[in-house]
Amino acid sequence: MKRFGAVSVLLMAMTAGLTGCLSTTRQVLKTQAPEKYQTESVEQVVKAVSERDSAIKTLNAQVLVTATTGGAKEGKVKEYTSFKGYIFVQKPAFLRVILQLPLIGSSALDMVSDGQTFTLKMASSRGNVWRQGSDTVTTPSKNGLENLRPAIFLDSLLVPGVKADEFVTMTESTRVLHEDAHHKTEMIEPDYDLNVLKSKAGNILQVERVVKIDRVTMLPYEQDIYDESGKVATEATYEAYQDYGDVKFPQVITIRRPLDEYSLKIDVTKLTLNETFEADQFELKIPPGAVVQKMP
Repeated sequence: MKRFGAVSVLLMAMTAGLTGCLSTTRQVLKTQAPEKYQTESVEQVVKAVSERDSAIKTLNAQVLVTATTGGAKEGKVKEYTSFKGYIFVQKPAFLRVILQLPLIGSSALDMVSDGQTFTLKMASSRGNVWRQGSDTVTTPSKNGLENLRPAIFLDSLLVPGVKADEFVTMTESTRVLHEDAHHKTEMIEPDYDLNVLKSKAGNILQVERVVKIDRVTMLPYEQDIYDESGKVATEATYEAYQDYGDVKFPQVITIRRPLDEYSLKIDVTKLTLNETFEADQFELKIPPGAVVQKMP
């Protein structure tokens, strides 16, 4: 009994010493969360993402596209002049992207895809350059922009719903919106991370993409798409949502390709959803005698 009392006195003395003499206090930014945010189950989030995707059948957008190349590997970043243009989408996988030369207004790039193969026409000082290839890159180029494929536009512009053969998990997290050093606070916002996975082999699951959802608006603000090796191939962010009938769509979409070290910022200046396209909207005919470069 005496021994237990001695130990208790010793512990009290050590605690007093630690809290009184050996501790220091430093200030950190106080976190401030929104007053109201939503709480939903994983089933509700999956349903909302899938319904929002199925509500868009076609897309007709006037855009301003700004490309940036380079990064840590090159030790420099180059930003190109913005191009005005158009993006047309018809599900399940038809895509057309037209970009115009600044000031002149003539076509700088015209690309069509049916989801399997693509045809591309580019303007050059020696006339039009034609390319064709698979929507999947088999031999990556050192020039990141040459690895640009239609699927990158299609997967990033629209956040796909969850398919019947896909698996999902959901976790809660927070993101820092901005810091206020003067008031020593940082504004944080709760979010959901919806992880979409597929069965790879046996009991092994592979992450296909992670959809990050703002719990104030319950809208996606980021989508990370992974390659077969588990690396992030595409980071797409979504900002400034606007109403188009019953559908909300972002006005600013930024597509980053960290492995290829390039990014595309797409500013949507005009948008029409679910209109009917002409039968030849997704056709790009190669003229007789044109030299076509096959893209691996």
